[in-house]
Amino acid sequence: MTSTRLYINVDHVATVREARRTDEPDPVAAALLCETAGAEGITAHLREDRRHIQDLDVERLRASVRVLNLELATSPGVVALACRLRPYQATLVPERREEITTEGGLDLSRPHPMLRETIRSLEESGARVSLFIDPDLSTIDAAKDLGVPAVELHTGRYANSWRRGVAALDELRQAARHAADMGLFVHAGHGLTYANVAPVAAIPEIEELNIGHSVVSRSIMVGMKAAVSEMREAMQLGAGS
Repeated sequence: MTSTRLYINVDHVATVREARRTDEPDPVAAALLCETAGAEGITAHLREDRRHIQDLDVERLRASVRVLNLELATSPGVVALACRLRPYQATLVPERREEITTEGGLDLSRPHPMLRETIRSLEESGARVSLFIDPDLSTIDAAKDLGVPAVELHTGRYANSWRRGVAALDELRQAARHAADMGLFVHAGHGLTYANVAPVAAIPEIEELNIGHSVVSRSIMVGMKAAVSEMREAMQLGAGS
């Protein structure tokens, strides 16, 4: 049995909700179900454009779940909220308004004063800071120099190419080993599915996986029969039969 922790990202529960600007489905209720099912942590990304998770969601998650990993960029307003709420973990990610989802890791190849200031503020608030980076050795070295305890390796290249060979998996293995050798805690995520997760979970240095879209998508399929049955029961109650 793998000892890798599973953190479920509930962003896309909120995506469905925001499509109608209503109050369901509730990402906090979903997060609690994930915990009941065995997830060790909950991840949520509060984007600057608030396209799915909202400020109130983060406040309610912080008050409700056992372990919250808040993903965020260096947007001052989002950072201020994170510092006030003090999640267990704050994972810094890049953001671009035009992207559908986070498409790559942080660029650590150049000086980034705002990133350093954000790391300092989050650490002073008591949050454990992780950096979402590509599985590149020089980028891992730069993350170490920034003084963070953890990195999350972007698994997008592997997720997009795993059927065509092992090069991207070998890249992840080498990166995870390098990061662990430098004393960093190693996490991973992006594009992982039921079909491709096992080889990544088997990498011994990776202690945490963040997975969201695939789990939310699967939950629609495996839960649809029960949901339709419950609606039929609710209709029958209304009809008095």
